[in-house]
Amino acid sequence: MQTVHQEEVLSSLLQEELKPLVRAVDEKAYYPESFLLSLGRHGLLSSKGKTIAEAAQSEAEVVRAVSSVCMTTGFNLWCHLAALTYVRHTDNEALRERFLEPLENGELLGATGLSNPMKFYADLEKLHLRAERVKGGYVLNGALPAVSNLGEGHWFGAIAHAENTRVMAFISCDAKGLSLKEKVSYLGLNGSATYACKFEHVFIPDEQILAEDADTFVPKMRPYFVTYQVPLGIGVTEAAVASMNKCSSKQNGANAVLPVQPEHIQERLDHVNQSFRDQLEQGVTWKGILEVRRSTVYLTLDAVQAAMMHAGGSAYLQTSADGRRLREAYFFLNLTPTARHLERMLAN
Repeated sequence: MQTVHQEEVLSSLLQEELKPLVRAVDEKAYYPESFLLSLGRHGLLSSKGKTIAEAAQSEAEVVRAVSSVCMTTGFNLWCHLAALTYVRHTDNEALRERFLEPLENGELLGATGLSNPMKFYADLEKLHLRAERVKGGYVLNGALPAVSNLGEGHWFGAIAHAENTRVMAFISCDAKGLSLKEKVSYLGLNGSATYACKFEHVFIPDEQILAEDADTFVPKMRPYFVTYQVPLGIGVTEAAVASMNKCSSKQNGANAVLPVQPEHIQERLDHVNQSFRDQLEQGVTWKGILEVRRSTVYLTLDAVQAAMMHAGGSAYLQTSADGRRLREAYFFLNLTPTARHLERMLAN
């Protein structure tokens, strides 16, 4: 849990540094890199003196608060926390010593390149990257269609097929042979610094290998990979409920006749919040966190659609916060693990 001081620091950063950027992030594909680094510099991502589970509790609160203001930025933060998850779980002690503090204290930003591998492990896709063992490391070839939160000096995780196994590497965006092509044609989330990544004989030294056996490593860290996604939806849902409450007196209270009311969404949100707290406090399990994640997806979608109805015509302006949250929620629906990916895993 966050201390009162941390809550005050976060509130100040949201008001002074993030809120003034939201329209630029949404409308001009502005990447809020300085804000993301500020979170670390103010100690909000530090795991010092905490277990991995305790760090996740306080960091999930940061993701929720950020996403209630701007889910694009919350998504970028999730990407960074995914990279931190890899580093916190690796058995490569030299890698952890090199990267953990810089990623936590605002010196470096990280990202996840695991959309394709997560689908691979669910038997939905083939792996896009290949790795060849060479002296002192591996050489990677292939392409990843979309990796977010990238930029000069950033690092990200990726998994590749080796001869008889799969390896997971930690890769610099500045690596020789790696080319990045920015993607900004999305319905939303264009400020997320998303790039297509092409690997042409990219050498990754052994010091940057997160796991020689990714098949064993992934089940250890993936519950936290998903855990940090849940507060994205919770934050957006909270903002949608607040918007509906603000609209209660519109057109002489006509919103009262709509079938979905803010208290209906709030009741479901309370249930999701309790289930999420139970996971964090009692121990995150794979099936348990997938069920919470699935509930959050459908709740978020219902919340933003209800908010659009409650706001009425003003929600359809390009600058509307309700319209932005609608687009963000549609992205959340398709963030790996996507809704259909979740349904597939839980059905099995």
